[in-house]
Amino acid sequence: MNPSESPTPSQERLDALRAAEHPRCFLCSPDNPAGLKLRFRVQPDGSVAAFFPCREVFQSYPETLHGGIVAALLDAAMANALFAIGVVAVTAEMDVRYRAPVALERGVVVRGRVEKTTAHPLYYVRGEVEQDRKVVARASARFLARDGV
Repeated sequence: MNPSESPTPSQERLDALRAAEHPRCFLCSPDNPAGLKLRFRVQPDGSVAAFFPCREVFQSYPETLHGGIVAALLDAAMANALFAIGVVAVTAEMDVRYRAPVALERGVVVRGRVEKTTAHPLYYVRGEVEQDRKVVARASARFLARDGV
């Protein structure tokens, strides 16, 4: 399947699967009191995007967002991109490229997009973190449909 063969991404599908499959997710559930509560929205180009404020509590080096948080943001964006097309999958492999430090106390936009699948149950997904309209981190990943695990 390529992107033209996948179902059209839908906010309703994303919200329903997120609620059913990630009811207490640290990153994207509104119901986890200690969570980040990312709200992914389907974009006109079919990707999903959410805003993250980069609070100081997530610091690694001074004035810098921890790289593990960046990776978690990318992973969540890619999982939510799959939710938007009706797919529930787990991360099988993820490659993260850090292009620039992410400054604290300035927000980022994190995006995810389904790229392709060669044969069910494997999906290829990409993610990006942007700060000040500049891509500061990218990820590519393979996700395995949960029913294939």
